[in-house]
Amino acid sequence: MTDGDGTAGLPDGSVDGSFAAPVVGGGRAVAVAGSYGPSGIGPLTSRRWFRILGGLVIPVILLVVWQIASTSGAVPISQLPSPEMVWLSAVDLAERGLLGLYIAISTQRVLIGFAFGAVIGLAMGAIVGLSKLGDIFFSPILGGIRAVPSLAWVPLLLLWIGIGEDSKVTLIAIGAFFPVYTVVAAALRHVDQHLLEAGRAFGYHGLSLFTRVQLPAVVPSVISALRLALAQAWLFLVAAELLASSMGLGFLLLDSGQNGRIDRIFLAIILLAILGKLTDAILGLFERWAIKKWA
Repeated sequence: MTDGDGTAGLPDGSVDGSFAAPVVGGGRAVAVAGSYGPSGIGPLTSRRWFRILGGLVIPVILLVVWQIASTSGAVPISQLPSPEMVWLSAVDLAERGLLGLYIAISTQRVLIGFAFGAVIGLAMGAIVGLSKLGDIFFSPILGGIRAVPSLAWVPLLLLWIGIGEDSKVTLIAIGAFFPVYTVVAAALRHVDQHLLEAGRAFGYHGLSLFTRVQLPAVVPSVISALRLALAQAWLFLVAAELLASSMGLGFLLLDSGQNGRIDRIFLAIILLAILGKLTDAILGLFERWAIKKWA
């Protein structure tokens, strides 16, 4: 109900502050004063700075707990080095020119393996998702190979390819292949049939139908598959570098474990987490651009 002055009131005569009448000017509603004020500003969770700061809360809490646990004696230093010890180990490796080299080599292996695996996964996913014969011939064998653990490939690749870069990149490519293949094949099977009929009505068939209609329809799924594949590539990197490697973050993990350098083990794990997050963030930017352009 409305009072004489035009304000919205409740039956008991009070005014509800969470709702307000539109401000009318010249017969048109020009603004609405809602729960976030007349400007219509959304909640804090939609602000980028709040999301960044919010994402830092848990890491900062973990860092504080880690510092307290390691310096108070609650956990032996031999099992949990202090953050300062990990930092000093990073400085030592950087001064010797090894830290940047290990990061660069591991990143290069991941990106090359990821690129090969993603391209082949996209091609095979398209074949299986678009062709019933492709689904019949390839789905059973690829489904079985997908279940093979990453470390099971290591001795075979060493015998077939050797201990050079090719075997490591191949193993990473295997890890990146299956998320892309699986998601793309499933997404293409479920493209809206009405959309396909509209594409055929415009004269698209075969490859043109795939590139102009089907692929844009599954862009969000493809980008999600790429992000999963990138994470899988980092996982397979460690398996690739744990054996027959003399450089890289996986080698740093193995060498530090053999020498009892737990500070360097923590350093390698933290670096892998940071690099994985950074590369995923880059793909996240690409995802926003791709969806705006094609989806």
